Amino acid sequence: MKERNTVVDITGRTKLFAIIGDPVRQVKTPEVINALLRERGFDGVMVAIHVAPDALSAVLHGMKHMQNLGGLIITVPHKTQAIALCDDVTTRAQLVGAVNCIRREPSGALTGTIFDGTGFIEGLRGHGIEPRGMATFIVGAGGAANAIAFALAEVGVLRISIVNRTAKKADDLAARLRARYPALPIDTQMAVPTGHDLVINTTSLGLSPGDPLPIDPALLEPSQIIAEIIMQPELTPLLVAAGVRGCRVHPGRPMLDAQIDLMAAYFGIP
Repeated sequence: MKERNTVVDITGRTKLFAIIGDPVRQVKTPEVINALLRERGFDGVMVAIHVAPDALSAVLHGMKHMQNLGGLIITVPHKTQAIALCDDVTTRAQLVGAVNCIRREPSGALTGTIFDGTGFIEGLRGHGIEPRGMATFIVGAGGAANAIAFALAEVGVLRISIVNRTAKKADDLAARLRARYPALPIDTQMAVPTGHDLVINTTSLGLSPGDPLPIDPALLEPSQIIAEIIMQPELTPLLVAAGVRGCRVHPGRPMLDAQIDLMAAYFGIP
């Protein structure tokens, strides 16, 4: 029988942390954060909380009154909605228009930031992939896509193409990128990944069995790197199909691993 991960010695002084998403069955953050808490001897615990979008406002409002709450990780699909529910956000979160990390201040105020972009870039670099100078293709225009697009622009990619089911969201992201990086070519009309070095799926397609593929694998080229931000399954159907095509694949877990120390510092975990 597989040994279960257990958290022991929860006390009246234990600091609470949570990751909020819809769904949450795929999240890996609790096991990573709880291992870090044990390693550092910090009296805290992280759990996953399943919250539907129409309940997010009520849940966050209630959590402002939880005096032993240390902070929250925000995941799909709440990152863009959550920014408006914070009392204050960092400049980066304001620029991106999303948060994935919220700290509860002693006053009860919620302060948000986002580490997705930094985490994605460092996750690539940790696996020997340098995005600087690459032509990049982003599928999706949600909170993670926004963070990743701005991070790619900051490190100096050659160009960025964005495709999204709702064209208006892609156009909005492109407009904010152009305002910040006027010399960077941004395209929202190219619907196929042909001619790009790095192809990134930032949507949730691949999370649930039976999801359609976010990209037609027949359009992928062996010279391309195909990246995911989904943690579970580690090899999504897109990555499996890309591997068959001869592409290099990059799973979602490195993005989380690169954010852990940043999240811990933000929450005041020494």
